[in-house]
Amino acid sequence: MKKQLAIFAFVGVLASSTLFAQETTPADTSSSEPAATEEVTSTPVETASAEDATSEEPRSFHQVIKDQFIAGDVRFMTPVLICLILGLAFSIERIITLNLATTNTKKLLAQIEDALSKGGVQAALDVTRNTRGPVASIFTQGLMRYSEGVDMVEKSIVSYGGVEMGRLERGLIWISLFIALGPMLGFFGTVVGMVQAFADIEAAGDISPNIVAGGMKVALLTTVGGLIVGMVLQVFYNYLVSKIDSLVNSMEDASIALVDILVKHKLVSQK
Repeated sequence: MKKQLAIFAFVGVLASSTLFAQETTPADTSSSEPAATEEVTSTPVETASAEDATSEEPRSFHQVIKDQFIAGDVRFMTPVLICLILGLAFSIERIITLNLATTNTKKLLAQIEDALSKGGVQAALDVTRNTRGPVASIFTQGLMRYSEGVDMVEKSIVSYGGVEMGRLERGLIWISLFIALGPMLGFFGTVVGMVQAFADIEAAGDISPNIVAGGMKVALLTTVGGLIVGMVLQVFYNYLVSKIDSLVNSMEDASIALVDILVKHKLVSQK
């Protein structure tokens, strides 16, 4: 839980600093306004050319994102941003956890077989207990029940494998929620923005292209933000699902190999 909270805080700070990184720029330009005003009175031609050059400078990516976020109405864009931050936090936490859970099964099986040959089951248990990951945990459960026969070893491996699979999939439901919730919040902001645009048209008394275009732009920006959130998190979700499937397949193959090793060393009997 502490690790998840730390990741949430890190992603939140990163997103906030990215969004508002350009806020110091207006302050700098405002501080130079008196000097610019003085130059206008003395050399108007040079000042005009300087302003044209400044207006032609391309804006940074951070500034563009910030401007679009504000243009889309902070009230509706903020929930979409929160979905992105939380979804990324869960995704990063799962990626770290799954990478730490990855085990070199061939090397582990070789160590277990060597330990069985030299020190018996207790030595093999020491190897599995000192190894991190779901595969080693399943091996520990199987070795602890070797005296009860092959059937009990297989049942314990299958049962504990289900437990480990549930632990691997922990957090995916939240990522799936934010994948669905982000676009829905974006569409909600769009609908509200369209209603507001028609209200502005009604208040103005005529259908002005500027009013219609402005209202449509603000309304559609929330949809764009929601779709971006959904697409980004969907990529992470698919990666995590494929990673979990790979770990589960590795667990199943390694479990079969463990039973074969126990039978080979005549440590289990058919019951």
